[in-house]
Amino acid sequence: MRWYYNYNKKPTIETDEGIKAKSKRGAFVKSWWATRWIEAMERVMDRGRLQRGRRYARKGQVVSLAEGIGEVVGKVQGSRRRPYKITIAIKPLSDSQWEQVIEALAARPIFMAQLLAGEMPQEIEEAFADVNLSLFPARSRDLTQDCNCPDWAEVCKHLAAVHYILAERFDEDPFLLFRLRGKTQDELMAALSKLQGADDGEEAIAPEYAPPPPLADSLADFWAIGSEAARFQTRIAPPGVPYPALARLGAPAFMDELERWLKPAYDALSETAVATAFTDSTNENETQS
Repeated sequence: MRWYYNYNKKPTIETDEGIKAKSKRGAFVKSWWATRWIEAMERVMDRGRLQRGRRYARKGQVVSLAEGIGEVVGKVQGSRRRPYKITIAIKPLSDSQWEQVIEALAARPIFMAQLLAGEMPQEIEEAFADVNLSLFPARSRDLTQDCNCPDWAEVCKHLAAVHYILAERFDEDPFLLFRLRGKTQDELMAALSKLQGADDGEEAIAPEYAPPPPLADSLADFWAIGSEAARFQTRIAPPGVPYPALARLGAPAFMDELERWLKPAYDALSETAVATAFTDSTNENETQS
């Protein structure tokens, strides 16, 4: 943000080419780690900018969002012809710091299984704290953010909109936070496997198996969801290759135009699946600016 004048009186230039948030009402995200990210941002913002930022995110005013090395760069369409440029930079951990973190993570075998399943262990911050580090930005120097709009606030509504869309990305891919901190999923899992004694090319060591209790002892709560399953998170992300099933199967000899008919059906199924996964029945009343 630069200098401030009363630009809120200018109407927002709406666009239909932006990234619309999956959340339409209520909570923006489901996972604890994405919620943690939003809560940190909301602590430094006033209510008015938060509401306008949420509305911007849901209307699709964030026109681009790209992940870089230690930073996220986005553009938000506001009241000016050119979208505002947003930069959120996160200080990566050094190689020596990552070595300490990986040793702390490897000391908890259950973390390996949860990370392999695409889930962020809820106690993972304890492993970082054991070596006096934090996965999430803990100090002001860990996170640098900027918007070239004229608002004087530390976090304007354009930055807020990007944070909300970014939190949805965290929801889908918890390893995005690791990448911004300097480690890819493959690098992290390979380092953990090596410390746990797995040779190159072998499967990572799973936690020790504990047999279930006898059926007679668990009849009363047989269908109850245990605490571990209750926290289980699913990862929803688009495939690296469009229509992978069609690409693998190829066009059958009896129907050359099968792909043309199936692709719209696949698109509709994917949209319905994502909408169902992120449906939240909670109502939220937002103040219009």
